[in-house]
Amino acid sequence: MSNQRAVVGWAVPTTSRQHPSRGDWWAQPTLQAHLILVSFLCFSLSCHVEHARDPRWAQIDAAVQEEIQVGHLPGAVVLVGQGDRVLYHKAFGLAVVEPFQEPMRKDTVFDMASLTKPIATAAAVLVLVDRGRLDPNDLVGKYLPAFACNGKENVRLRHLLTHTSGLPAYTDANDLKTRYGSPCPERVIEKICSLKAQSEPGEKFRYSCLGYITLAQIVRTVTGQGVDEFAQANVFAPLGMKHTRFHPPAAWQKKIAGTEIVDGELLRGTVHDPLARLMAGTSGNAGLFSTASDLAIYCRMLLNGGSWKGRQILSPAGVQMLTTTQSHGRAYGFDVSSGYAWIKGPYVSSSAFCHSGYTGTSLVCDPATGTYLILLTNSVHPHDKGASKPLRQKTAAIVFAPAGTRAE
Repeated sequence: MSNQRAVVGWAVPTTSRQHPSRGDWWAQPTLQAHLILVSFLCFSLSCHVEHARDPRWAQIDAAVQEEIQVGHLPGAVVLVGQGDRVLYHKAFGLAVVEPFQEPMRKDTVFDMASLTKPIATAAAVLVLVDRGRLDPNDLVGKYLPAFACNGKENVRLRHLLTHTSGLPAYTDANDLKTRYGSPCPERVIEKICSLKAQSEPGEKFRYSCLGYITLAQIVRTVTGQGVDEFAQANVFAPLGMKHTRFHPPAAWQKKIAGTEIVDGELLRGTVHDPLARLMAGTSGNAGLFSTASDLAIYCRMLLNGGSWKGRQILSPAGVQMLTTTQSHGRAYGFDVSSGYAWIKGPYVSSSAFCHSGYTGTSLVCDPATGTYLILLTNSVHPHDKGASKPLRQKTAAIVFAPAGTRAE
């Protein structure tokens, strides 16, 4: 990105040409056409600042452009809402930088990575809890008998949901791929079931993708549907989240932000997480794709006690379990106050909840004010050398700062 500079939220190449006179400038048809295109794109991407009187929006603009300029990420989409209002929604930079370039748009689809855990997997589990088909206190072995071994006999669903099951954080995806090929979902489940617990159930918080892969398998056992189908039918479709799904169709290809280039192939619409790829893209830890606008609908549903346009997606009790502390600072899905909750920033209330994804995605929601921040970046693109943490910290501090402390 060193040969680019950010201009009103869109990255355009710099040149070594000296500034021409006005007449010479407009005499160049190619440059003239390029500038017209930039103007059109800025209009279509809403590069204007909404609610210009609020100084936060200009601060977000500057923060995102700075992170793009220093090379931490190719682009971003930021959405800020409060209650039923979207206060700010803007696209910056590039959705793809290699092997070709495409601009970021407000409706760009992102690989959600670990945001899959609360938005799809935990939500699916809690829908089943609402319907009396699961109980957080159920033993995992009730549904997956092979799991109940090696110190995992007393692991319950609530332990998986709060990352306190004793499972390791991850397992060697390359080894599984080498031994069994890809995809190999049955082998992944077998591997997880065979693992030894690293601590007693409920004793320690250890963030684990394996626990959520296990939860998705339980959804399949109980319903006969993958977590992709069940979440689509019972959460996303009722909410009208039309651009949220596992396995995005080919028609979405040009709308999807690129993630890492792996073995010379750009991952664009194929899940980035290695274990999720072994699970054929239907996994409890990753695999979901979505947009900022769809996530705003999800946030509004949670802030409205699980209801959306007259439809009850989750019960108020289900929303409470999904978003409030149950164990070690974790809810049954979202994070409230664990060591990962730094993405909330310093100004939110104690009831705020959040989650992030490895690809550069994150969500922070504060029920005390009804305010939510959705930050979607493709920081792993193109070679997994980016950094989303600085922008997460900056935007949370800007959005949730009390009025009296905001820079004017």
